[in-house]
Amino acid sequence: MAATLVDPAPTRDSTTFKEAREGAEAYLQARLAAKAPVTDEEFQVPVIDISSSFSGSILERQRVAAQIQKACTTSGFFYITNHGVSKAARNGILHQAERFAHQLSPEQKEKLHTKHSKLGLGWEPSEYTSLAGDLETKEGFNFAYEAAMDRTGGDGKYTNLDGTTRNGNLWPKEEDLPGFYDAVKEYYGGVLDLARHLFRLFALSLGLEETYFDPMTTHPGGIARLLYYPPPQTPLPATLKSSSEEAIGLGAHTDYECFTLLLSSSVPGLEILKPSGHWHIATPPPDSFIVNVADFLMRWTNGLYKSTVHRVVNRGTEARYSVPFFFSVNYDTSVETLPTCLAEGEESPWKPIKAGEYILERLNATTKDGAGFFGNENFVDGNEPNLNAY
Repeated sequence: MAATLVDPAPTRDSTTFKEAREGAEAYLQARLAAKAPVTDEEFQVPVIDISSSFSGSILERQRVAAQIQKACTTSGFFYITNHGVSKAARNGILHQAERFAHQLSPEQKEKLHTKHSKLGLGWEPSEYTSLAGDLETKEGFNFAYEAAMDRTGGDGKYTNLDGTTRNGNLWPKEEDLPGFYDAVKEYYGGVLDLARHLFRLFALSLGLEETYFDPMTTHPGGIARLLYYPPPQTPLPATLKSSSEEAIGLGAHTDYECFTLLLSSSVPGLEILKPSGHWHIATPPPDSFIVNVADFLMRWTNGLYKSTVHRVVNRGTEARYSVPFFFSVNYDTSVETLPTCLAEGEESPWKPIKAGEYILERLNATTKDGAGFFGNENFVDGNEPNLNAY
């Protein structure tokens, strides 16, 4: 069913645009160019049991926050266990990723194609986007925050990446994929609760009031993806010393938002770029999430917390499924360096940016011609095609 767009056309902030297009690319290339004698001595991806952070003890929460702080200043990655998201919800969403990849017909997927979205939502075939100009072999389904999936009910003030307020998600019809939306909603509600909890621990890790970020996450950005990585046609080596790779699932990149919560199937694939320029293959413990710092937290902390380059390479003989959840502040928030992360008289090298616009510009840069979703010619006479909103 088509939906009418009633929001005015967005205008882009020039500083945000430049930071998203040029600043992000410069940072990525600088990290990929790292060479010896840089060492990996301090590099580690620790496993952090966060069960005690749910207690009423501020000392326990600070203890967990201290572990997070150490991870964020070294590798920028850590695993969390005893996080409170049920096994049923986790298994359920991975099953939906598999169902979406294999049970929908090409015609059904085409109706959900992200080319019909100005927000990068919907079905994303491998040839439509590329994070690093590489030949990528993934297929995905992208969806964003809806108040109906927020267990708090939301505050009614959610805005999309481009500042509009419509529901932009493109959902499969219930008759095409029965139970899909309900399973997504169950998982999304749980991981959103966890993300808000983690943000309080991040605040403590930075010496801020525990509730510092709360007003910025009342209608937060939260894009999630159901990703399918087929096994390579030719087996790949178990390890690589080079920072280049042709047959990859997802190219080398940093994440755009505050932090990412990644759930994956048992098939490994995530690879993290170490300071030396070598890749570390992440092997998460059972029932865990992988958490990594993204660009907003790096900007907020004046580079203290590391937004680390990573990629995905399926080196196995089975398909890999994963569900990254990219947690952001409310998209109408401006992100600039925390005063507590600047020395007296120091000027931040990180320019203030508008959260939603920055993410959208980063997404725009991944499309085939770089023009992105703003210039999408599928939007005619104010109508958005194939919008199946719940």
